[in-house]
Amino acid sequence: MWQRLSDWFMRSRWGFEWRYLRGQTPWDTGVTPPEVMEFLSQHPPGRALDLGCGTGTNAITLARHGWHVTGVDFSQKAIAKARKKAAASGLSISFYVADVTNLSMLQGPYDYVLDIGCLFALSTAGRRRYARELERLTAPQAWYMLYAWLPRPWRGGLWGISVEEVEDLFHAAFTRERYVIGEEKGHPSAWYWYLRK
Repeated sequence: MWQRLSDWFMRSRWGFEWRYLRGQTPWDTGVTPPEVMEFLSQHPPGRALDLGCGTGTNAITLARHGWHVTGVDFSQKAIAKARKKAAASGLSISFYVADVTNLSMLQGPYDYVLDIGCLFALSTAGRRRYARELERLTAPQAWYMLYAWLPRPWRGGLWGISVEEVEDLFHAAFTRERYVIGEEKGHPSAWYWYLRK
């Protein structure tokens, strides 16, 4: 019972706030992945949306490459840090404290949407709402890049999302251009590149 409650707390918004407060954020590397840098080198800037933006590392990288960027995260502490980092860099980025499954405050269209590690942590219902919001907010021919854990054992269960589940969420509105299976700390993960129909 206690373990289930602890797991729920650590995966909740409050659990993330607690980890940001204590500086226990191993996902916050401060480095934009090479997959994103490769994309930026091959595409002209437009409007970008960073879902689960954390402290703004990738949003800032996008802005430095000429993109008009919006970042969304449900952690108030993460967004506060992101705003400070952007201001210190002299960049104008719109940051919102919000749930990525309800982005009613945003209006598209966006030309590029990035998600590094957010989608797979959502419930099945949350993933469906996320997919609907993504469809609503993207322009035709917009790119969607996703990094997600593949299902892996975690505290007596499985956590992650399969390639088939990702495709099921997005195939109606997006075409998968490619995906690459890799690993993170010995566990399987994948990058996906989707193009809006």
